[in-house]
Amino acid sequence: MSNFSPDEISHYQRHLGLDKIGESGQEKLQQSSILIVGVGGLGCPALQYLVAAGVGRIGIIDSDLVELSNLQRQILFTYDDIGKYKAETAKNKISRLNPHIKIEYFNDRLCAENIEERLEEYSIILDGSDNFETKYLLNDASVLFNKVLIYGSIFEFSAQVSVFNYNNGPTYRCLFPEPPSANALPPCAESGVLGVLPGIVGSIQANEAIKVITGIGDTLSGKLLLFDALSLKTQFIQVNLRPESRNITSLAPINLKCATSKDEDLGIQEIDPLTMIAMNESGKTDLIIDVRELWERELSKISPSIHIPLAHFEQPEKIEFPELISSSSHIILYCKAGVRSRMACKSLEAIGYKNLYNLSGGITEWGNTLNSQGLYQ
Repeated sequence: MSNFSPDEISHYQRHLGLDKIGESGQEKLQQSSILIVGVGGLGCPALQYLVAAGVGRIGIIDSDLVELSNLQRQILFTYDDIGKYKAETAKNKISRLNPHIKIEYFNDRLCAENIEERLEEYSIILDGSDNFETKYLLNDASVLFNKVLIYGSIFEFSAQVSVFNYNNGPTYRCLFPEPPSANALPPCAESGVLGVLPGIVGSIQANEAIKVITGIGDTLSGKLLLFDALSLKTQFIQVNLRPESRNITSLAPINLKCATSKDEDLGIQEIDPLTMIAMNESGKTDLIIDVRELWERELSKISPSIHIPLAHFEQPEKIEFPELISSSSHIILYCKAGVRSRMACKSLEAIGYKNLYNLSGGITEWGNTLNSQGLYQ
C-alpha cells in the first residue's frame, strides 16, 4: 500500500478490499484522466462518483450558468448557486469531496476550434451534453484523437448509454450516421425529463468509465443500453461497427439550434395515435413511413409501414416511393418521439408534398395509447 497515503488508504478502503479492483485497480484510477463535458443532469452525478472513486485528473467544461430550472435534477447545485458558472461552481464544491486528485474547470463551450486543446490531457470523454452538435463533435473528436467516449442521452422517461471508440470499437455514427437537419428540433423550453433519470444515467456512465479504466467487467462497447424509467425495463441493442464511421479526418462545426417556437408548416399536421387509427380505418391514409434506424425498427414498428431512414430525407427528391404515391397523397411519418419524423415531413414539404402528418410523440406515444385503450396492433 506504499503508493497511497494513510488518508488515501482510508478513503479508498472499500475499493482496495475488492478482488477485482484492489491496489492495482486503484492505481489505474489514480493515473487516469477524464473530461466531463457538461455538468448538468448527467455530468453532476458522474462527476461526484468519479471524484469519490479517485480518478486522478478530472476536467469539467460547461459555459452555462446555474438556473432555477436546473435544480430539479442537477443536485450538485443549490439556490445559492443561481447565476454562477456551473463548471467553476462544481469544481469548488466537488474539490471538498476528495483532496487527493486534480480537478480543473473551463467556463467554455466546447467547439471544433478548442476541442483538441481541451482533450489533450484526457484519455476518456464523458458526454453530459444535451444537444446534437456537441454529441457529434465529441464522437468525431474521440475518433480523430483516439479517446474513449462514454455516451449518455435522456429524453422524458427514457435513456440511452453506450461506450464508443473503445479499442477501435463502434462509434456514435454507427448508430446515427448523420446529424439532423437545422430547424428540426423541438423548442428547448418544451423538453421535459424526469428529475431522477439523469442521476441514474450519470451513475451508469461513471460505472462504465471505472470499468474501462480498471479493465473489469463487460463494458457497453458494441452495445446500446435502453432504459425506461416508467417500467424499469432495460434492453440491450447490438451496435455493429460501420468502418466508414471511422473516416474522420477533420472537425467541422455542426450548427443546429432548438427552435424558439413551433413554426407553422401549412402542409404538416400533428396527429395523435387515435386520430391515426381513425385515418387508417377510414382508408384516408395512403402511406405510413418509419424514419428511424433499422435497429430501432427491429425492436418495434407500426404495421403496415415502410422503412425510409431519416438520412434519406437529406435528398428527398431521390426517394423511391411506392407506385401511386404522389405529392397529394396522405402520408403519415413516425419515429421514436416525433422529432425526426417532423424533420422528414419538412423535407417532403419543401419539394411540394401537401398532405403530411407527423405522429406526435412517435411510436412511444403510440404504444402508450394502445396499452391504455386496450388496443393491439
